Amino acid sequence: MSKIIEIYPSLMCADLLNLAKVISDFDDHCDGYHIDVMDDHFVPNLTMGPDFVNAIAAATRKPIQVHLMVDNPKSWVNRLKLSKKDTFIFHYEAFECFNPMKELVAMVKEKGWKVGVAFNPHTNMSLAESHLSVFDKILIMAVNPGFAGQKFIPEAIEKAKSVIDCKKTQNANFKVYMDGGIGKNNIKMLAELGIDAVAVGSAIFSEKNPVQALKELYEIAKPT
Repeated sequence: MSKIIEIYPSLMCADLLNLAKVISDFDDHCDGYHIDVMDDHFVPNLTMGPDFVNAIAAATRKPIQVHLMVDNPKSWVNRLKLSKKDTFIFHYEAFECFNPMKELVAMVKEKGWKVGVAFNPHTNMSLAESHLSVFDKILIMAVNPGFAGQKFIPEAIEKAKSVIDCKKTQNANFKVYMDGGIGKNNIKMLAELGIDAVAVGSAIFSEKNPVQALKELYEIAKPT
């Protein structure tokens, strides 16, 4: 049986010159927003800086997920103005060992924010599995990070299944989140798999009526 899946429109794909209107249009219809931050080092693209992220956080009453595709996520903690409903997500691949990662988790939790960790599609998660319970969200990338509009990588499904199994085994409370290549053709399958939330960009914002496109995704994904 499917579960109710949360959908977070990915604002990187929205009309960036009219984000205030986009947020106004979407606030009554979505669970929150996904914000991609890229530093042109960790990934070969450059997007929103801290002031832009803070402006978005102030403009919406919904939760935001700040997905930091950056070499030094620790440097962002004191530059962001988030609230307790928001999530600070950094990449597992940005660290060489667990100790500095745990220090960052503590810093984020001290701010009162939720904290998540993201995994690239082909990252081996075996060493990380015993540490997942310290996070509020686990983000599984279904595309290689850096650019919108990519195709869903099927191997990400096995990684998601593994994380869901870990959640059950550890009796953990984290949510399982997926990002990349998600749309009408696979959102139902992800809901049935047990994914808690997804980020969706192109499948919403490439449509003539993005709000209607979002509503259609909810309709497709609803429990049966």
